[in-house]
Amino acid sequence: MSTNGLDGLIEALRCLPGIGPKSAQRLAYHLMQHDRPGAARLGDAIQHALAAIRHCRRCNTLTELDVCERCSNPKRDQGLLCVVETPVDMNMMEQTLAYPGLYYVLMGRISPLDGQGARQLQLDRLLARACDGLVKEVILATNYTNEGEATAHYITAMLKSRGLNVTRIARGVPVGGELEFVDSGTLAQALRERRAVEG
Repeated sequence: MSTNGLDGLIEALRCLPGIGPKSAQRLAYHLMQHDRPGAARLGDAIQHALAAIRHCRRCNTLTELDVCERCSNPKRDQGLLCVVETPVDMNMMEQTLAYPGLYYVLMGRISPLDGQGARQLQLDRLLARACDGLVKEVILATNYTNEGEATAHYITAMLKSRGLNVTRIARGVPVGGELEFVDSGTLAQALRERRAVEG
């Protein structure tokens, strides 16, 4: 492999979260020196994922289907809609085994410093989903970070103006914490103790 190709691989690996220059270099050399079949599998898996994975038409999560399995499950409570920031957060909510409803995944949060506003989150899609006539309660499960709180505040104002019942998961989740790193027992308690959002 040419030096340019190796440099390109190192640079590409740096797009992964938590991978700096040295880690990227170590991974690239490992793949090229010790595990070329693994590198090929990784490349094939990424190509397949890019071609096959899209956003669910109803909840916006990542799926290979037009409507994901959760959204098409008739046993889920159609009256509950839990709003989370990422698919990882949704998976954490599912691990609590405490939530029977459906989801909407924002794929981010309002963060002006990162150039992420309400328009980038396509909150009009959330509004249409929440106003479908079936949803009785929208549970905001954004992270208890500054950005997550700002996102929850914005969504609360948007949904309450349409007469929807909006609740927020309780602060069993540590302030400044992210759902991805919270144990499922704490998250289940926070879900059970959700409260109405003052608007």
